[in-house]
Amino acid sequence: MISIRARVAAALLAAATAIALSCGKRDAQPPPPGDAAGAPSDKPEHEGVPKRVHLSKEVIAAARVRWAPAARAVLTETLTLTGEIVADPDRSARIASPVAGRLEEVKIKEGATVKKGDVLAIVRVPELGKVHAALAGTISRAKAARADADRLKALYEQGLRPEQVYLDAKAAAEALEADARGLSTQLSSMGAGTPLGTPFLLPLRAPLAGVVLSRAAVVGQPISTEETLASVADLSEVWFLARIFEKDLSRLTVGSAAEVHLNAHPTESFLGKVDAIARQIDPIARTVTARIRLTNRAEILRIGLFGTARVAIVGDAAKPSVLVVPRGALTEIAGKPVVFVRLANDDFEAREVVLGQTGVGMLEITSGLREGDEVVVEGTFNVKSVLLKSTLAEED
Repeated sequence: MISIRARVAAALLAAATAIALSCGKRDAQPPPPGDAAGAPSDKPEHEGVPKRVHLSKEVIAAARVRWAPAARAVLTETLTLTGEIVADPDRSARIASPVAGRLEEVKIKEGATVKKGDVLAIVRVPELGKVHAALAGTISRAKAARADADRLKALYEQGLRPEQVYLDAKAAAEALEADARGLSTQLSSMGAGTPLGTPFLLPLRAPLAGVVLSRAAVVGQPISTEETLASVADLSEVWFLARIFEKDLSRLTVGSAAEVHLNAHPTESFLGKVDAIARQIDPIARTVTARIRLTNRAEILRIGLFGTARVAIVGDAAKPSVLVVPRGALTEIAGKPVVFVRLANDDFEAREVVLGQTGVGMLEITSGLREGDEVVVEGTFNVKSVLLKSTLAEED
């Protein structure tokens, strides 16, 4: 099955080819009257990157291009905080054996994706065999004792046996049944509720779906209940732990919008909100931790990445509104900031803009754009790719 990325690439290539053909046709047309061959012209020999490109409906859909009208808004003042990416503790698990034993088999590697219930390792526990044997024997004796008690009950009801004989048999059966339940509970607490065909082997299963972050397990090593053999985390959502200095603590509130930039991905931004602010100050750094929840878009967020967060703070409500666009609408062409504006008939024009203030996920445009212009807010990179490919086609 052809991937979405492949379909997008094919659609973009088709659009660029069509543009190249149209450019070839324009070049083949005779010069307008008054422009004789070889006559000097006031036009530059190369006009540089074209400013406009046409996209078909198919390309727009495949490239997921979306636009929205440029509007005015009040940019909230922001505070820049440093921090790092960590896993959500509620989406993380440490794998350990509930009983001491020896590792028989390890089925995981660091970075592997696992599903809930997958067997991660198998531990040989001799003690399990004893408990299984005791349980089997106790269950057999309990069944026999219960059958004997039922038989004596029938004889007692017929007046053929004393009541005390029946009561003694009933108590013995109940005691054996209680012992069997206790041994079964003991096996469950040891993690042996689902044996692997032999009473000596204990499977260690993933308690949640996620990625194996670390592994400290080697076949044959003796292990105790205190050892962590592996760690698994669901990284579809992570936390950015930002550090707030005391002087700025009163300016932030839970629920404030935040925009995170990471050193490893300088061109990417991740939007989130302040989930919680710690109640305890670090006595050495004199900072408080703010927790910002982020969606791990394209799975590029990794544990331990450092970066900065721009967090909205309480500002002046009387500030004037300014013309803004989402940060994702901005790109660069020839080193200049540009946005794409949708015109009639699905033509897209590259507009050079002048930037003003920066807010959380939004940028002020001081020049180059009018309120109401339909600006591309998603798929900006794809539109830029088609535009640049048409430039290459014209040069060829």
